[in-house]
Amino acid sequence: MINDQPLTVVIDGRSFPLGLDGADPLVRAVVVSLFTWRRANADDELPGDLRMGWWGDSYATVPNDRIGSRLWLLSRAKQVPETITRAREYAEEALKWLVDDGVAARVQVQAERMGVDGLALGVQVFKTVGKPAVNVRFTDVWEFLHV
Repeated sequence: MINDQPLTVVIDGRSFPLGLDGADPLVRAVVVSLFTWRRANADDELPGDLRMGWWGDSYATVPNDRIGSRLWLLSRAKQVPETITRAREYAEEALKWLVDDGVAARVQVQAERMGVDGLALGVQVFKTVGKPAVNVRFTDVWEFLHV
């Protein structure tokens, strides 16, 4: 909840509360991948003094296998075109495992500025041939980054 309002996500054009207990496993995977804080790379500019990240990544069974995204690095970034581009790149990086592990055939991410201070992310996960894509839209990513 933010300001006593439940968080929502738009999935295939319909709004849902972000209680993930009943969500489609693929949608849950997208949410966890995007909004779990991945450890910053050595050359990343940090918004604070911590590199964050999940401790379990230190013991990954696959070398360099990491959970989450680096979207958190944008928590203090200005809303400029470069920030929007970085948000899309960070989201693509976080969701790449879906294709690598054979969960999806392809993932497409769109990032766009919303109003004066909003950032929207749209994610399309294309499963296999003949099945419709799953569309997930986060209308204000800044809400998740500034909690």
